[in-house]
Amino acid sequence: MGPVKVTCTGTAGLAWPPAHRDMLRSPPLVTMPSDRTDSLFRRCGPEYQAMSFTVSTLPAGHNFSVASGQTLLEAAIAQRIGLPYGCRDGKCGSCTAQLVAGRVSYPSGKTEALAGQPADACLTCQAVPESDVTLRVAELETVADIEVRILPCRVAEKTQLGHDVMRLRLKLPETQRLQFLAGQYLEFILADGRRRAFSIANAPHDDALMELHVRRVPGGEFTDYIFDELKEKTVLRIQGPLGSFVLREQSQRPMLFLGGGTGFAPIKGLLEHAFHLGLEQPMTLYWGVRAARDLYLPELPERWAAEHPNFRWVPVLSEPDPDWSGRRGYVHEAALEDHPDIAAYDVYMSGPPAMVEAGRAAFEGRGLSADHIFSDAFEYAADSPSFKG
Repeated sequence: MGPVKVTCTGTAGLAWPPAHRDMLRSPPLVTMPSDRTDSLFRRCGPEYQAMSFTVSTLPAGHNFSVASGQTLLEAAIAQRIGLPYGCRDGKCGSCTAQLVAGRVSYPSGKTEALAGQPADACLTCQAVPESDVTLRVAELETVADIEVRILPCRVAEKTQLGHDVMRLRLKLPETQRLQFLAGQYLEFILADGRRRAFSIANAPHDDALMELHVRRVPGGEFTDYIFDELKEKTVLRIQGPLGSFVLREQSQRPMLFLGGGTGFAPIKGLLEHAFHLGLEQPMTLYWGVRAARDLYLPELPERWAAEHPNFRWVPVLSEPDPDWSGRRGYVHEAALEDHPDIAAYDVYMSGPPAMVEAGRAAFEGRGLSADHIFSDAFEYAADSPSFKG
């Protein structure tokens, strides 16, 4: 890898001496005698302190710059490079790329998704470059083409769907539409700057209102507000669309969808989009919840099954009611029991990280390539800046 590029000011044509280039290549930090450091700062000016690194992607061949302290994913989103991602909190692993060259660090310390990964795995949502970097990653061109926007919205409808799930339908200004892909999410921007993220539950062809499914979290300040205080016609501020949990429309493989709790929300959007496209391959939904009352929209997949011969759904209860006669246990285990040939499928999973990671490990253990596992993992957090609920 070549030397780090630094643009200097104050002295035309100034280049880094070889000794300084060697220091910059030595991980993890550059250390210089204070008199030489002061001299360099005087000669290079403030741009040295804000130097950027170049990231190259394989096989797409894209290049983008990352400012000092910025994560790889933040820079990619800002420059419309379609890196895959999900939770943006180091938990789900959807953003994992192969670090082919260069050095990164994880100053946030949020690296849960690296557990069990190869040594060259890189979480782009948390990784901050310390040099120029080359990544091998499957980019999503369609996601990259969509502008992430901040918009006001009005609560058009608030409907309680179950004992702990509220459906919100949001209306954008008359002259605005939020372009998005099925399965993506948006974030509410709160008055104090904190954010709360929720999956978009409708498909893009039905975008007059944005539909969200909000689960009430014990001790959750924002979800308590939604259930107890939020009124229809209230104006809120959102940013979106975000995420790369989207349908691979060109694939001809049969599809399995696994949703845990309100992980049903983005899967609802994916399935409605697939029906709208007229996809004909087999599609099966496994909706995992604790008890029957947690199936907050059971009539909807029942209707889909009646309308689409290539669709079926299987509710799975982990803590079933005494009179429950359907499937019991973990949702990924039910899917494996029914599909021993799972290596031939595309699998979409949405729910808590433990569910997603258990499914990923089990499916890969049965021969399903990681290239055909797509996930959206989120935590139910009481009060966090960017977790989905």
